[in-house]
Formats: sequence, structure tokens, C-alpha cells
Amino acid sequence: MTAAVRQRLKSYALITLGSVIYALSFDWFVAPNHFAMGGVTGLAQILHHLFPALTVGAASALMNVPLFLIGWKKIGGHLLVSSLYAMVVSNAAIDGLNLLFDFQPMDPILAALFGGGVMGFGLGLVFAQGATTGGTDIVAKLLKLKWPWLPIGKLVALPDTAVMLLVALTFGQLSAMLYGFIKLYTCSRAMDAVLYGVVDSRVAYIISDRWKELSGTLLRDQRRGVTLLQGQGAYTGAEKRVLMIAFKQKEIVDLKRRVYELDPEAFLIVCDARDVLGNGFSAYRREEI
Repeated sequence: MTAAVRQRLKSYALITLGSVIYALSFDWFVAPNHFAMGGVTGLAQILHHLFPALTVGAASALMNVPLFLIGWKKIGGHLLVSSLYAMVVSNAAIDGLNLLFDFQPMDPILAALFGGGVMGFGLGLVFAQGATTGGTDIVAKLLKLKWPWLPIGKLVALPDTAVMLLVALTFGQLSAMLYGFIKLYTCSRAMDAVLYGVVDSRVAYIISDRWKELSGTLLRDQRRGVTLLQGQGAYTGAEKRVLMIAFKQKEIVDLKRRVYELDPEAFLIVCDARDVLGNGFSAYRREEI
């Protein structure tokens, strides 16, 4: 078996796992509590409510056909094949799990929080392999072509919000929409965490008259690279050296202690860093769209 075949099998195994997790979250947390669900699944909920004989999985599959054709034309054949597979698995799992188990309503806050997190984890696995579960996930992929800097979780939330309003009107409950928004938020955050990782990197800017000593100490003890920036005080006009250092969250206590011990008057600014790529941090990985 070649490396390419093994990679393809691994990719489809992860798509299968993500699709089943997505279906489980829908059947266990969303459907029993009648949360407003976004995307094509939400529209399928409406059709199933109006026509009980039409299952959610079947209605979702029918509405996905035109979206897949558009995705195939704009993005390519890989999206069509892998996403068709994910859609078939997720829709079959939604109907199959619903037949096998009798999921009961639970505390709506817990269902919204955990349901969104589990669903986002499953969708993140699918998106990480360059696929989608169909529906407005394809719309999100198309939107990312136009706005590639936006996280995919936020792009999924845009069309889902509009559908959730329709679902809330259909079920006649404002609470269904509000709980749906909670689920959507946790789903978006979980999806981005799977795709982009949890923010664990920080960047510190240090302004100190004892910059040489600080620089040497940080290079030796912190074992992180330090960059010297040229600065100037706006009020005094005095030239200043600014130290810039990227580090992990777990190192922040040691960093603050070393700065304070050497110069209690130092000005220290610590910022979150979305991505730090390079030696000692994450490797560059081209994201598939």
C-alpha cells in the first residue's frame, strides 16, 4: 500500500468519524430539545416538522444537490467527492441513530453548550480533511474564497444565523432560537479550535533602560529569541529600545519575574498571538480551502 493510499484512507476515516460525531450531537442534543438549527439541517428540520413522513436526513440530501453542483464548479472535484461521502454518512447516521436510540430532552443550557462543542469537534474533523457535510458548509467554503482571512467557524455562522431565525418562527419559540445561538457559538469555537488550534502563544514588548541586561537574561534563561526594535518617546523625544519576544503561555510567569527582578520600572505589554510560525513554535501548514 502506497503512502498516498494510506493518507487517503486516513482522511476518509477521519471524515467518517467526524460525520458520525456530528450526527450524534444532532440526535442527542439538538433534535430532542427542538433547538433552532442552522444550515440545510435546519431547513430539513422545518420540512420534517411540516411533513413528518420526510425524514431530516432525506430532506437534507435533496436540498444539498444544487449546493454540491455549485461547489463542484467553484472549488473542484475533491470537494464534491469527499463532501458527498461526508453528507451520506452524516445523514445516514442521523436517521440510523434516531432509530436505534430514544434520545430524550435534557437541560437546555447543558444541551446547547455540550451539543455545540461536540458538533463543532465533529465538523472540525471533517473540514480539516478538505471536506464538508454539505449544505451551508459549502457556502462557508465559497465565502472563504472571498475572505480567506476569516476563520471557517465564523463563516459557517453567517448563513446558519438566517436559517435559525426561520426555524425559531416555525417552532414558534423564541427560546429555541436563543438556545440555538448558544449552540452555534460553542460549535464555532470548537470548530476553530480543531482547525487552527487553541491560542497558546504570546508576544511581549518590553521597554526598559536596562534593555541589554534584559536581552541577555531572556536569551540565556528564557531560551527564546529576542528582537530589538527602535522606539522613541512621543513626549520626551528620547530614543528607546523595545524588546520583542514570542513565548508560550506557560512561560509568562517566569518572563514577568525576570523582567521585574532586573528592572521594576520596565514597561511590559503582553499580547495574544493567533499564530506563531517558526523554530520552537508551529510549523507552516498551507490551509486547504
